[in-house]
Amino acid sequence: MAAGPFAAYLAEAVADAFDREDTQWQPAASAFPQGLGAQRSVLHLSASIDALLNSPAAAKAMGKALNSALLDDLHTHIERLPLLAAARLEAALRLAVGDAVTPFKVWQALEEIPSGSPEDFTERLPRLLGLSLDRWAGEDSIADTLRTTLQSLVHDEATDVDAMFELGCDLLRRALSANDVGTITAFLTQARKQFETAAQAEEARDDARAYAAVCDAVLAFSRHDTVTIERAADQIAEALDRREAWLRCTHEAAWLQPRRSAEIAWHRLILQLRAAARALHEDAWLDAWQALDTVVSAYRAARTVCPFVKEAGQGISRLVQPAIEDRFLQQQAFLAQLRRAAEESDQHAVHGFDTETAAALLNAVEAAAHRESGTDAIPAAGDGSDDDDPDGGQISRLQRHAPTLLLLLGERALSVGSALDDGQLRLVEGLAYDSDVARLEATDPLVVPQLDKIMTELSRQPAFVGETRRTFLALVEQTLLFLKSRANMTRTNLLGKTKKEEPPPFDYRRKPEKATDRKAVEADLQRDYHQWLQKGPLHSVVLVETEDDAMGRADVMVHFGSLRYLTEVKQNSTSNDRTYLESRYLTQTTEYSNTNAPYSQLLVLDLTPKTGSQGNLRLDEASWTTTHRPHGATTDRAVVTGIVAGNRVTPSVYSR
Repeated sequence: MAAGPFAAYLAEAVADAFDREDTQWQPAASAFPQGLGAQRSVLHLSASIDALLNSPAAAKAMGKALNSALLDDLHTHIERLPLLAAARLEAALRLAVGDAVTPFKVWQALEEIPSGSPEDFTERLPRLLGLSLDRWAGEDSIADTLRTTLQSLVHDEATDVDAMFELGCDLLRRALSANDVGTITAFLTQARKQFETAAQAEEARDDARAYAAVCDAVLAFSRHDTVTIERAADQIAEALDRREAWLRCTHEAAWLQPRRSAEIAWHRLILQLRAAARALHEDAWLDAWQALDTVVSAYRAARTVCPFVKEAGQGISRLVQPAIEDRFLQQQAFLAQLRRAAEESDQHAVHGFDTETAAALLNAVEAAAHRESGTDAIPAAGDGSDDDDPDGGQISRLQRHAPTLLLLLGERALSVGSALDDGQLRLVEGLAYDSDVARLEATDPLVVPQLDKIMTELSRQPAFVGETRRTFLALVEQTLLFLKSRANMTRTNLLGKTKKEEPPPFDYRRKPEKATDRKAVEADLQRDYHQWLQKGPLHSVVLVETEDDAMGRADVMVHFGSLRYLTEVKQNSTSNDRTYLESRYLTQTTEYSNTNAPYSQLLVLDLTPKTGSQGNLRLDEASWTTTHRPHGATTDRAVVTGIVAGNRVTPSVYSR
């Protein structure tokens, strides 16, 4: 049956047996790979692989046998059945990328691909080779072979454009992994040439045009070329819009499709490029580090694959993103952020970020920026004795007060830590923690699927296009990351007083220990969210204002040029039920969008009791999209709603 037309149905049964841990049928299922090796239909083979890889358990259990069945006698299939051979190689690569099998047999198959293979086989190769480079770029032996093969495919009319694009992606990835400005610039220049050549050779390669514009923009920072940066941002936006139109309703293998959140990463890059172009009178490379950091996010999101595909609504099975070692870029971007925080200390005045702290932090950042990095490895703390290890005591202190700072900056954190007292160091740790959380990974198991779901729901709105789509999605992404960070109770990530004689910072999320202790109010959530946006990746893009705080309302207004989005902030101690919250607050929230784009946000500080069996909501339960249409209106107002849990107690309370 596995070799015949019912193979896909059999694959579904096999996957189901492993998902249910059905030991009765698993021995019989073990014969499936051998039968599938005799399959001669490309469609039946592809459908069977998709069905089987819907079960990571089945893929893991049968991976080795399946890998052998797919790759055995591959050369014969390349000559006789080239389309089938390409499908077999792709399936084996999915197993290796998803870590269901070791990659050595796939590497061997890629190394031994015969020159002069049929066109039906070679035209599928560039994307597979590019994916392999994304996954194993750090393995020099196979990486060099893959690059050589791609170079040879550049001279084949059937594969030249795709091969040039994949070579450009490889050069861009190498630029994003480099450890000095000169190497970054050299690789970007080479990548730009490959992308531009691919775009000129084929009209529909808007992805190549977008990447070429990215290279143009980053290279333009060093020469303060505002015109080029602005033009590049427009070109990226145009290319993305056109590519979406080109690909609408066309087929692409589900496992190769980028997450929808990749679109947000590109939109954020566009917004940051435009904002940076307006601020080039400052140190240009400070903005370039942030732009490069965002390029990393966009590339990772766009090139992330899902080798084991789950059906819609079942969540993420296994996401694999490109291997980019961006430690240098991450450090430079974070140092630039700390420098900005020190220079704009008034933004932190409410939380005790005083002039003295700002001056000390600025000096520390300058020292860290000029310190020879040497190795980024973090030595063991030992007993903390300065006699045994000159830096040992400082490292131990950083591990206690600023572990995230140490993680982000490595050895450079020593320069920052030595210039700050413990209170100031804890303040900087809050900045470091929020910076780390705000870096959305393409494989985030909570934020990514929730972001994809919200994007899908918002896309049903006719007005959700163009600049409105670009800006509101960037704001929603930061809101979800904020909700994720504030759900973490393992540390105090809220900025607070730094003087030793003052009490610890007020955490509005925790239940007051005494009846006389101050209780949380919605203004606490308002200030925290406002601060998050002010020091986050959108800081140079948006104007954020708190609205009418003195009059009892707690709102945050975000301006993207002429577009405005209001976030209504409320507190509620009665219920956190969605229907209840919508009935109580939705009408007021949507009123503010009557004179601008019909999109807004609602944040609710949930002060309901958190004892007994109640517990707290997950991110995907505490955020959602809804709509409201006022009486007599013709346009729906869309609202993204999020709940921040207050009145929280330690998890051990729920077991009592």
